[in-house]
Amino acid sequence: MNLLQRLNPWRAKAESPLAHRHGSLGERAARDHLKGKGLKYLTCNFNSGRGEIDLVFRDEDCLVFVEVKTRSSEAWTRPARSVNAAKRLRLSKCALDYLRLLRSPQVKLRFDVVEVLLEDSVVVEIRHLPNTFTLSPPYRHG
Repeated sequence: MNLLQRLNPWRAKAESPLAHRHGSLGERAARDHLKGKGLKYLTCNFNSGRGEIDLVFRDEDCLVFVEVKTRSSEAWTRPARSVNAAKRLRLSKCALDYLRLLRSPQVKLRFDVVEVLLEDSVVVEIRHLPNTFTLSPPYRHG
């Protein structure tokens, strides 16, 4: 890290690639949106080595694993459609790794997708899609 980045960390972020800035913006917007709906924020960007979960929340007695999809256009397809079978499998494995770190509590869990739409790098719409998919076979919890 150079001296300029140490003195002004916000500037260093602004120089990151546009896609990364949009992704970070989308995750912050999704986090704030879900907190506003009463979910309790636990962590972000959990990486188990077998995948990464963007956000983890608690909704009463349920752990919620959230995949955030940020797009500046949905001209071709909805952002949530990019959460295909391979992505769901990676998210399932990562969620089970997260549960193992908690010593496998007997809790409900669900997978949500949050779509964040941008226009000129500004959030214009947030769509929360709760319980979008379940653990991928052959994985089961509980």
